[in-house]
Amino acid sequence: MSEIGMPGPRVFFYVQHLLGIGHIARASRIARALVGDGFDVTMVTGGAPVQGFPGAGIKHVELPPVVAGDAGFSGLVDLAGNPVDDAFRDRRRDLLLAAFREIRPDIVIIEAFPFGRRQVRFELLPLLDEIAGMKERPIVLSSLRDILQEKSKPGRDEESVALATSHFDGILVHGDPSFARLEDSFSLAERIADRVIYTGLVAAPRPAPPSERFDILVSAGGGAVGAALNEAAIGAARALPKALRWCLIAGPNLPQTAFEATVDSAPDNVSVVRFRPDFPSLLAAARLSVSQSGYNTVCDILRAGCRAVFVPFTAGGETEQTARALRLEKLGLATVVPECTLSPEGLTRAIETALQRPTQNLPPLDLDGARRTSSILRALLAGTSVSDLARQTSVR
Repeated sequence: MSEIGMPGPRVFFYVQHLLGIGHIARASRIARALVGDGFDVTMVTGGAPVQGFPGAGIKHVELPPVVAGDAGFSGLVDLAGNPVDDAFRDRRRDLLLAAFREIRPDIVIIEAFPFGRRQVRFELLPLLDEIAGMKERPIVLSSLRDILQEKSKPGRDEESVALATSHFDGILVHGDPSFARLEDSFSLAERIADRVIYTGLVAAPRPAPPSERFDILVSAGGGAVGAALNEAAIGAARALPKALRWCLIAGPNLPQTAFEATVDSAPDNVSVVRFRPDFPSLLAAARLSVSQSGYNTVCDILRAGCRAVFVPFTAGGETEQTARALRLEKLGLATVVPECTLSPEGLTRAIETALQRPTQNLPPLDLDGARRTSSILRALLAGTSVSDLARQTSVR
C-alpha cells in the first residue's frame, strides 16, 4: 500500500473490446483490485461504452470507439457502422500517445496484444516503439485470458512471439495452470516460457446474498451474438415445468428489436432483463446456469458452484469457448450443447439432464487472479525478476 497522502504506482491499462464485454469486464476486475491495493490506475478503452465499466476509482480515457464489423472480427467500424479510415486511426493513435505521455506510468498493461487485437496495431505499435526509445521506460506487460483463440493464418504465432520478446517484459496469463496452460492453445509458448506469469483466474469476490432467487439463470454475455440462445431458452422454458422460475439476461448489446421480441415471447415464469449487476449473487442461489462459456461467466459460475449448461460461441471460427467448456464437461462440471446443434428441444434435454446431476465439489482452482495480479505488480516494482515469477507461478 502507498503511504497516506502519497500517490501509488501509476498503471496505464489499455483494453480494446470489439464484440462482447468480456475483455473490459475482466480488465475492470483487475483494475479494481489494483486500486484497492493503492495503485493509481488509468484504463484506456476503445470500444463501445459499457455501463458500469471500468468502475469507480479507476481513471478512464475513452478513445473514439470502434467495434468489430461482424462476428468474425473482419474489419473495424465506428458506432454508426462506417468502416474506419486512416484519419480516424491517426486520431486514435495521437490520443493514445498523448494520454501515455501525460500519465507517465510506472507499468503499462496491454490486454490481449500481441496475441490478439491485431486490428489495433496501428496505435499499439507506435506506443510500444515510443516506450522502447525511452531512457527510463515503464514495465510493459501483456494481459491474457487462460485460453487463446487458435490462429488460422500462418505466421501469426511467430509474429506474436517476436513482439512479445522485443517489446514486453512479461505476459500475465489470467488462469490456473492446473486447468489450462498457455501451451495448450498457443503452439510457440515454450519460446516465451520465461516471461509467462500465471495469476490465477480473475473471478469476482464472493457475492452478497441474492435479492431474488431463480431456478434457471440464462445469460448471453454482452448479447451481441446471443439472440439464438435467448430464443432456444424461451422454447425450453415453455416445454419445462411452469413451476421453474427463470431469469433471462439478454445482454446490453442485444439489438432493441431482438430484445423486445424476446420480452414479448417469454412465458409468465420468465423474467427478461438486459443486465443484472448482481449476476454473481443470482448464480449462487440458482439451480442451473445456461450460458455461453466466456471467461468471466465461467469464473462467476465456478465461484458460485452452480450447475451449468454451456453453448460455446463459435461464429467466425472462434475456438476458445469450446475449449473451455469441454474441459469443464470433462471434469463433470457442465453439460455442453454445440452452437451448431442449438434448438429449443436440444436445450430442453440438456437442462433436464443437468438438473438431475448432483452438485459436486469444485476442483481447487485458483479464482483469486485479480488480487494476485496486484501482488505480482508489487513484486516486479520491488525488483523481483519476471523469470523468477514465471517459475514460481507455473507449478501452482
